Parts: sequence; structure tokens; C-alpha cells
Amino acid sequence: MYKMLMVEDKIRVPPAKFSLGSENAIKASLDERWEGTVDKNLGVVLSVVSIENTGEGKILPGDGAIHYPVTFSVIVYQPEMYEIVKGQVIDITEFGVFVRMGPVDGMVHVSQLMDDFVSYDAKNSIFLGRDSKRILKEGDVVRARIVSVSMGPDRQYKIGLTTRQPGLGALSWADKKIEKKEVHAPAKKPAGKKK
Repeated sequence: MYKMLMVEDKIRVPPAKFSLGSENAIKASLDERWEGTVDKNLGVVLSVVSIENTGEGKILPGDGAIHYPVTFSVIVYQPEMYEIVKGQVIDITEFGVFVRMGPVDGMVHVSQLMDDFVSYDAKNSIFLGRDSKRILKEGDVVRARIVSVSMGPDRQYKIGLTTRQPGLGALSWADKKIEKKEVHAPAKKPAGKKK
């Protein structure tokens, strides 16, 4: 889920940025420090939006930089347990598929692909359901549910997904289901007049 959050931090502005002016220098330093980072509490920080408040800067002994206490707003993506997401299959391996959902990637393990016996075709890089004949390949758009989230330091995260529940899976699977219903629907009998 995308959110805008307020963050408080102390930011180091090096002397090389002094010529930018204090506000631009602080913004540039915040961008370098925060954008693209993964934080256990915040999620994936996508962008520093604005600086809300800047305290008085201090120069520490032995460091020519100015350290400012800053309150600023950021846009983050926080994957939430059981959230339904939509994404594109970007890679297929024998143990599952990787799905890109906006700024992050998640993984659907082969056991979580579908309620069917699933086989992996390495030559064509696809998964095939034995009874359902459903195919999953790179480039397919899928709807999935988040079933595990692990956020760590140094831009590390793991998001586990499932497409095994009703209404989930490749969007093309749902289209085929609708087509089958339309083709096999019984014809309606015309209403007759009763005397």
C-alpha cells in the first residue's frame, strides 16, 4: 500500500553542497540518504516529497559538514499481509515466478501457483496446470495475495505471494473462465402464455 509519512531524522550536509543554499542542500542530502532505501518500519522509501521543518544546524568537531535535525514527508510502499496486488511476471524459474508490483518484486512459489498439479517446462519457460491446462509465462499479468513480508536493512526485502485462492492468478485465466460459462450456458426457454 502506498502511503505518505512524516519522518524525523538528523541529516549530514557535506561542504560540497553548501553552494546550493541550505534548503536545497538539505533536500539533496535527504534524497541521497532516503530514496530507494528499505526500512523495517517505513517500507520502501520511494521519494522525499517535502521538508516540513528544519532545526538549527550544528558543526561537529572533526567534521566540516553541518548536521540538521529535519522533519520531512516521504512517499513509501508498505506491503501489507493479505493485501491483494496486481503485477507482471518478470521471471520464471523451476521453483516459482517473480512478479513486479510497482516498486517491488514478490515471489510466488510453485506450490502456491494454482490448485492443480503444476509442471515446469524449462524449454519454453512456462508453468502448466495438468487438469486445468492453465499456462503461466513471462509477461502475464497476475492478481496475487501477499502472504509473507520480510523487510531488512541495506535495501533487502522478501515478499511472498500466492495465486492459489479463488479470484487470483493470471488475468487471462479469469477471461477463459468467463468464456467457458458463456459458451456452455443453457439456452433459456421462451416464456409461454398460460391459459
